[in-house]
Amino acid sequence: MTQFSSALGALPLFGMIRDGGWTMWLIALLSVITLAVTLWKVLSLWHQGVWGGTHSRRAVDLWGQGRRAEALAQVKGRPSARARVAQAAIGTMLDPAIDEATAREETTRVARLALYRSREGLRILELIATIAPLLGLLGTVLGMISAFQVLQEAGSRADPSALAGGIWEALLTTAAGMAVAIPAGVALSWFESISDRLQADLEDLATRIFVKAADAPATPQRHLEAAE
Repeated sequence: MTQFSSALGALPLFGMIRDGGWTMWLIALLSVITLAVTLWKVLSLWHQGVWGGTHSRRAVDLWGQGRRAEALAQVKGRPSARARVAQAAIGTMLDPAIDEATAREETTRVARLALYRSREGLRILELIATIAPLLGLLGTVLGMISAFQVLQEAGSRADPSALAGGIWEALLTTAAGMAVAIPAGVALSWFESISDRLQADLEDLATRIFVKAADAPATPQRHLEAAE
């Protein structure tokens, strides 16, 4: 076990973490969490089909042509967020027992759930992007305090090289904090842009379906409801 610890300490990365103190260990933990959340988020968005949309666009085109059953078949049972919203809008509009207001509410509910899932985990990245530089700055301040305490105790016998070494080790935490915060911030911005694009697409899909439904001739069931 001692030999394994010595081998880890000989590596440059582990040596910097060891020399940086406890704040460096926290920053290293944040880096692992950032990587894990980013990979999980990419897989989650992939499963939600946020980079697709072919079937939902095809369904809207068929819906506009009056081919209602074919439009529903295009998106029925598909797991992507756009397909689920299109299915909710088309399915409720085809159900004579559901009025348009209820259909809109159900479609909005499905869209909100899809958007919530697309934004899961982003608060973690936002928190890491905020606190990682602060932890780095804290480690630097604590390291500088320790270095100057050593300088004060040494008095006139102070070794400038020892002081420089202490300052160098203290500055490691600031660099490490920035090195973690920058990728976390970039990943956060990327995921937010994907969610914003998804929101715009869902709103466009639902609006086009409801507008086409309003332009189309009323079904016999709608006529009966209006007469009543």
